[in-house]
Amino acid sequence: WLKHNLLGSNSAQHIGSGVRPSTRAMAGEKKQIAAGAAKAKKAAKKTKQPVRLYAKGVILGYKRSKSNVYPTCALLKIEGVLSKEDTKFYHGKRVAYVYKAKKEVRNSRFRVMWGKIRRPHGNSGMVRAKFRKNIPPRAFGASCRIMMYPSSI
Repeated sequence: WLKHNLLGSNSAQHIGSGVRPSTRAMAGEKKQIAAGAAKAKKAAKKTKQPVRLYAKGVILGYKRSKSNVYPTCALLKIEGVLSKEDTKFYHGKRVAYVYKAKKEVRNSRFRVMWGKIRRPHGNSGMVRAKFRKNIPPRAFGASCRIMMYPSSI
């Protein structure tokens, strides 16, 4: 009784007899599975995540020496860039520091400070960037976006 209810009436008949179910039924099931997979692929295409068109970076601070600080020049670390040669691709690219403000302007609380990558800094993949207005110190350690334009390729 338990086998009959759990497996269905057709399956229970074939378990004890040693005879396999008809191959036509199996082929029909395969078609249904294939059709279900095709629907899943179409659904996956519709719900595809947007592509990120920028590289992630972190603002580390101002360029400085022991006693002098140069606030017009910010130091950035770009994700995946580990050498001076790797930074060449990013020279001239736009940098966006996106932050949230208290007051809403033009229906948005998000603001952006724009800058440009100027040159490498050291041998380990750091870069120097100049922003239109100097980056505030509260941005140190915050993430920024390095846009993939203007392209030099």
